[in-house]
Amino acid sequence: MKDVAPGAMKGFKAGDKGVLVSNIDGKFYAIGDKCTHRGCSLSKGRIEGDVVTCPCHGSRFNVKTGVIVRGPAGEPEPSFPVQVEGDGIWVEM
Repeated sequence: MKDVAPGAMKGFKAGDKGVLVSNIDGKFYAIGDKCTHRGCSLSKGRIEGDVVTCPCHGSRFNVKTGVIVRGPAGEPEPSFPVQVEGDGIWVEM
C-alpha cells in the first residue's frame, strides 16, 4: 500500500496485462492501464481527483469505474475488484 499514496496512482504488470491502481481518499481502485483509444499507458498520465488523463491524446477515465469522462476514447477501461491485505494490494483480473 505504501507504493500508492493517497491521491496517487501507479501502473503494475499482471502477466501480459497492465493495471492502474489508484488510491482515492484511502480506498484503492484498479482499471486497465492501456488507453482504449490508442494503447498509451495511463500510468504515465496525470490524476486529478478520481480522473486520470491519458498522456497521448487526452482521453479521461474515472479511476473508480473505468467510465470515459472525455474522449477521444470510445470504450471504457475495464475495472477490477481490489482487496487490501496487510501491506498488499490484490487485484482480481
